[in-house]
Amino acid sequence: MKQRLLDALNNCPADYAEIRFETTDNTGFAYRGKELDNASTGQFTGGIVRACKNGGWGSCVFDTLDELKSKVADACAAATTVGKEKTALAEIAVPADQVFTAQLKNDFRGVSLDEKVALVGKYNDIVLNAVPGVESSTVMYGENFRTVHFASTRGNYFMEERPRILLYLVAIARNGSQVQRGSESFSSATDFTVVLNREDKAREVAERAVALLKAPQCPGGRHHVILRPDFTGVFAHEAFGHLSEADFLYENPQMRELMTIGRQMGNNDLNIIDDGSLGQLIGTHHVDDEGTPTQKTMLIANGVLAGHLHSLETAGKMGAKPTGNARAIGRGRPPIVRMTNTYVDAGTLSKDELFAGVDDGIYACGMQGGQTMMEMFTFSAAYGYRIKNGQVTDLLRDIVLTGNVFETLHNIDGIANDLTMFELGGGCGKGGQSPLPVTFGGPHIRLRDAVIGGQQ
Repeated sequence: MKQRLLDALNNCPADYAEIRFETTDNTGFAYRGKELDNASTGQFTGGIVRACKNGGWGSCVFDTLDELKSKVADACAAATTVGKEKTALAEIAVPADQVFTAQLKNDFRGVSLDEKVALVGKYNDIVLNAVPGVESSTVMYGENFRTVHFASTRGNYFMEERPRILLYLVAIARNGSQVQRGSESFSSATDFTVVLNREDKAREVAERAVALLKAPQCPGGRHHVILRPDFTGVFAHEAFGHLSEADFLYENPQMRELMTIGRQMGNNDLNIIDDGSLGQLIGTHHVDDEGTPTQKTMLIANGVLAGHLHSLETAGKMGAKPTGNARAIGRGRPPIVRMTNTYVDAGTLSKDELFAGVDDGIYACGMQGGQTMMEMFTFSAAYGYRIKNGQVTDLLRDIVLTGNVFETLHNIDGIANDLTMFELGGGCGKGGQSPLPVTFGGPHIRLRDAVIGGQQ
């Protein structure tokens, strides 16, 4: 494969060109209510040629390797047509030949489809029948095994296997016009056992959905708020991480000024990191989809803005180094700047010390959804609790945290030492490419005077 791709790129007239070819084996099915709603399995192949000439990009998508040289020529011709400035792509030193095979602990490909369907069916029965009041369910299983081949006119080649497995558990409860949901999800890049023995979680999502029907709404106003580690991670990813993606910054001068390296972002205990080389998480790869090795990038270090996330192009245009964050969702899609494993690093306080500092506040757990607009955000917790005298008390629903990310970062006045990373189902969406596998995490963090929407 290596020589076939490099031969197709030989004598390419562009300033730079690359070929990425992929095969993906997919299996997925879902129960919705009592019925197995859909099931599918298949193998997909295809790829993309990208070429850059005089700063302009051209691309050609293909399904087979036939006539690959003509696909390269088409991409080069398109790039020549649109290019009107100097090509600025950062240089990187990478080995010419890299092969990364998946290191699976328990290979999901060795488990029959019938076994998987039976397992998920059992979870679905529990969700539907664990407690009275559950109206419906969604229990979904998915797996894919993605093999990526890449070569460029710089002479580098890599092959990387990228597997993933996931499980969703969702319970829907209704009381009149009020509808509540409980959900959990699990994912892994290495281990089928992540979806095993989840009976307790299936029961938990059902119980939570029903309990939320009776829970009071969160009181609105300004509160001291403690974010559970999963909420901390999503906040770091959604509210801050996307602002760190250099393609966004390059196109938004106002945000580029606000995200100037060296700006004070919070107290000295605050560290936010993106690390695509971390362990064997679902957001981890050895190289990104431009062949750049992944790395640990400090976004905020000791409270100070320390870095941005880059592709070859954004690094070249902004005078920075590539960080290994050019990622594509799959075959036929161009890589764009994306996060990998993004987290708030551990602080020095214990969880108990963090809670002891709150006489009356809110404990926000999980993430139901939300939206961002530049530096403004609105996020809904999946559920939460009232905090009284440092103790977690009554269950609450409809917790909506809103604010300015820069102000909110400055309002973090406590960071616990219980860093946890989360590999969940779903992923990140950007530029029409979703769901991209990402990991996020953090410890418990405490916000002072956070704005919560809800009943006054």
